[in-house]
Amino acid sequence: MRATVIHAPRDIRVEEVPDPVVQHSTDVVVRVLRACVCGSDLWAYRGESARKPGQRIGHEFLGVVEETGPEVRAFRTGDLVVAPFVWSDGTCDFCAEGLMTSCPEGGFWGSVGSDGGQGEAVRVPFADATLVKLPADAASDDRLLTALLALSDVMGTGHHAAVGAGVRPGATVAVVGDGAVGLCGVLAARRLGAERIIAMGRHTARTDIARTFGATDVVAARGEEAVDAVREMTGGQGAHCVIEAVGTEQSMRTAVSIARDGGAIGYVGVPHGSAGGLDLGVMFGRNIGVRGGVAPVRAYLPELLTDVLNGTIDPSPVFDMTVPLDEVPDGYKAMDARTALKVLVKP
Repeated sequence: MRATVIHAPRDIRVEEVPDPVVQHSTDVVVRVLRACVCGSDLWAYRGESARKPGQRIGHEFLGVVEETGPEVRAFRTGDLVVAPFVWSDGTCDFCAEGLMTSCPEGGFWGSVGSDGGQGEAVRVPFADATLVKLPADAASDDRLLTALLALSDVMGTGHHAAVGAGVRPGATVAVVGDGAVGLCGVLAARRLGAERIIAMGRHTARTDIARTFGATDVVAARGEEAVDAVREMTGGQGAHCVIEAVGTEQSMRTAVSIARDGGAIGYVGVPHGSAGGLDLGVMFGRNIGVRGGVAPVRAYLPELLTDVLNGTIDPSPVFDMTVPLDEVPDGYKAMDARTALKVLVKP
């Protein structure tokens, strides 16, 4: 089959690789219908996250079950399924607690020795615990299929940030970051009943999506200017809940500075120096909580799937560029140059 492989920083190729096969009795093989490029993939693309030459890449996909192991009970050949970005066994203490990302037997697509999502097919370990079945007729609805793909990562990650920040009915929420996760954080905040949602971003195309998703205000500034703007909007108090969806020192400093005393920050931006933005003395004195991390998307998938299927939420607008598999390297270039928000891949 053909799959996306990373050889070095800014060296992404689509190459012939061995076809995936069932290796363990709980495996299935999924033929990929939709995949995408994630903002976190760009860290590897830019050389800021280590990868071995020839390693697969991509961790968001949905598709059709092509082959099943003898112990698989929940799925059969032909089922349409979506995969969270981490596989898990469903039997450990962490899985039972809804923290599938800490499963000792779990792993990430594209890790050494595993298939990546940006390819024609993927071997899925622990299929019964990992995959979620989708309605068969969704395969013929392009918009719905695109919305469902967002459940593999960005919608669940935005929701995780909103949960970590304690978003609740009547709250004021500020979202730091106008990438796909930040925008899905806006959508999640609206879904959880926030009264006011302040989206922070300087790209009009993205903040327009934020408004569509439920943002009531937009702050097109960074640093102290952004902090002053949010403070002014909130009568000097700041936001009850802050979603941090970038992962840099500056973004975390901004998040702390715009949080209301007694408020909370939900952080899901992959950390790249962001620990420097946490001043424990300030947080202690102002009673600011911080909660977040790698989103256990599998735990959130059932409830979010219901709301996508009934039309309550539609995260599909975060995808603004579509490429066939052979043009995935162009998709990386576009996202790196910020001419694309999130690239959809149709193998």
